[in-house]
Formats: sequence, C-alpha cells, structure tokens
Amino acid sequence: MSDIPSMPACSAVDLDVSNRTVGDVFRNVPLTRIHLQCCLVLFFVFAIEAWEMMIIVYTAPLIAAEFALDALAVGHLISAMFIGMLLGALGWGRLAERFGRKRAIIWSLGAYGVISMGSAFAPDYSTLYALRLLSGVAAVGMMVVTFAHFQELLPVNHRGALTVYLAAGWPIGMLLALGATVWLLPYGWRAIIVLSSLGGLWAIAVARWVPESPYWLASVGRQEEARSAIGTLSGGTVNVADACVLQVDRSASGRQRELFSRALLKVSLLQITVNFTFSWGYWGLQTWLPTLLQQRGLSLPQSYGFIALSALCMIPGYMVASYLTARLGRKKVIVGFISASVLAGYGFANAHTLQMLYLSNFALAFFSLGAWGVWGAWIGELYPTPLRTVGYGWAIFAQRVANVLAPSLIGALIAYGSSFNLTTTIINGFLLVTVVLTVFIPETEGEALR
Repeated sequence: MSDIPSMPACSAVDLDVSNRTVGDVFRNVPLTRIHLQCCLVLFFVFAIEAWEMMIIVYTAPLIAAEFALDALAVGHLISAMFIGMLLGALGWGRLAERFGRKRAIIWSLGAYGVISMGSAFAPDYSTLYALRLLSGVAAVGMMVVTFAHFQELLPVNHRGALTVYLAAGWPIGMLLALGATVWLLPYGWRAIIVLSSLGGLWAIAVARWVPESPYWLASVGRQEEARSAIGTLSGGTVNVADACVLQVDRSASGRQRELFSRALLKVSLLQITVNFTFSWGYWGLQTWLPTLLQQRGLSLPQSYGFIALSALCMIPGYMVASYLTARLGRKKVIVGFISASVLAGYGFANAHTLQMLYLSNFALAFFSLGAWGVWGAWIGELYPTPLRTVGYGWAIFAQRVANVLAPSLIGALIAYGSSFNLTTTIINGFLLVTVVLTVFIPETEGEALR
C-alpha cells in the first residue's frame, strides 16, 4: 500500500508551541509505510497468540488418546492456558506501563516460546497441564499490550480501521494452527506443539521493526525519544520542536484501583462485563466445536475442514467491520454485528440440515469476529495513557474468566448428555446480553487518545 498522507509529504510541520498533547499531534501525522510495517509485525504477534490459544483445542483429541482422558479432563486441559492468562493478565498491564509497550511484547513472546516448547516434552497429563498454565501466564502479555501499543502508533483518523485489521490476525492464527495440526498429524501432537512454540522467535521482528509508543515515552518523561518516534512514524512530515513539551492525560498514575474511581467506574464495569459475556458466547462454542460437529455426524477431519471454512469467513467480517467503524462509529457496528451473531447462533442451534448448519455458522463467524475486531479497538480508547494497558489487562482478565469456566461447564453438559440444541442455545444467550450492555458504552470514533 502506498503512503496516504494527511498533508503534503514534502513539507514538515513544526510544532513549536510550549505544550502539546501527543493525541493532538497525531491528528497531523499521516499514514506512512512505517505504520503499515508496524501493522504487519504486530498482526503476526496477534496471529501467534491465536495460534497458541487454538493449538491445544485442535490437538486435544490426540492428547486425549495418548493420556486416556475423558471429556472433563480435556476441558480442564483446554482451560489450563486460560487460567494462566487469567493469573498473568493484570500483571502484564502494569509491566507495560512501567517498562514500555515494546519491551512487554518482546518479553511475552520470548517467555511463551520457551515454556510452550517445554510442554511438547511433557511425560504425563499433570506436567502438561502445569506447563500449559505457565505458557498462558507468559503469552497473555501479547494480548494485553499489542492492541494498545498499535493504537498509540496510529494517526487519529486511521486508528479504528487499522486496529480492526490487526484483529484479523485471529483467523490467520487459527488457520495456521489448523494447518499445522493437519500437516503434522501423522507425527503426533508433540511435533505440532514444537512448531507452534517457534512463534516466540517473532520477538526479534518486534525488537527490530516496531518503535516504542510516543504516548508512553511522553508519559515517563522521555521527551527526546517521543519526538524522535513521532518523526519516524510520520516519515519526517511532523517535527516536534525541542521547546515543545509533549503531554498525555495525567489524571491517573496507572494504579489498578484508578480504573474503579468515580470518573471511570461505569465504563470499567461495563467493559469488563462485556468482555466476560462476549468471550463466553464466542469461546464456549469454539472450544467444543469439533465435538459438537461430531454429534451432528461429521468426522474429525470433516470438522477441521468446517472450522477452516469458518475462519475464512471471519476475514471479510473484519474487512466490513473496519470499513464501517470509521463511518458509523464503534457502538453501531458492534450492536449491529453482535445482534446478527445472535440470529446466526439461533440458526446454528436449530439447524436441521447440514447446509443450514454450514450457512448459520459462517454467518456467526463473519459477524462475531467483525465485532471482536471493533471491540479490540474500543477498549483502549476508553482510558488515558497511564491506564490503557491496565484497562486492557482487566479486559483480558474478564475474557479469561469466561474462557476458564466455559470449556469446563460446557464439557460437563456434553459429558452428561446435553443436546446439541440446548448446549448452543445456552452459549448464544451470552451474546444477547452483550448487545444490551454495549449500548451504554461511550462512542470514541474520531477522538484523540488521551
């Protein structure tokens, strides 16, 4: 893609006023190749995160066969990584505020790669469970920090659309995980986990090609580096004078409890609850989709093909959501897309033919993941810079609570003979609650980050 400048690329803008907020400066920053480079690198960070989260789901039948596990034990194993993510989510937000967005992502990638590699050689179920849990503690840093970091590199007018594109790393990660599973199936689940763990090496790409956030640099007083980062990101079209002090919203200092101050209590409670209900509704279905499909008569390889087609349907969902969020705003897109997901989920639960099962699930993938993309952009925009990754930490914490509970409880429903229709209807109810809650969250499209 070519540069899309918001001003003539040949002329620099000197911002020489004594004080200027970083968000205001980013109204003048054009979209450059550096932004697209950052998008590509961080896109694959998110894809690696998705790969790691899904690989245990796709390899679960192989692991169950080796260790003689029942449905409940498989559900607990799937939940192990999410328990680890739950334990690590709040800590990574604080680390990113103290040491920087870029360092946090690099540390998370590197630690995840080492621990995940160890899990490939687990001699028994207990060891595998413990290592998957620790892998979750390490890997959750990518999810907590990546979106906030990317948003803090983008021009105001392009922030929403490009952040949604970043979220499209999820289906790519799913497809990579699924492809690795099918490709290495004859070699067993251990070989699949080894390949997955090599994603930790992507930390090198982050270190080399992604700059630190100017917002964070300004918040910790590193003015020269913040000015330099803005110059780099703008391709030299925006130069901040040495006399100009870059500022961010300092109404908060970055403590966890500040999320629940009077000014932020309502929005924090809403976003945390939405993350719980939305994650339950989506993840409750995805973790048991192969099993649920087998209840409908599909073989395991057919189930994998079904999931791959669903992942492909997610990609145009992100593209449409990206286009619409810049024109209609976050709220209208999310309410519309999740409402459509509820209808698609109802159709999926009550499908009487294989064709209807495919059609309704593809609609569910299109709308639910498009909504997830916009939601990922919305969360960080609700908070000032010192609380942005801390707010994301609580969002991911709530998601992981749902991720821990949903696989085990749905596994219990399946183990005790719950019907396909009842199981999917229960899951779908959480999406309906999500629609109602998002109505009360403030719109942020077109606003500068604080």
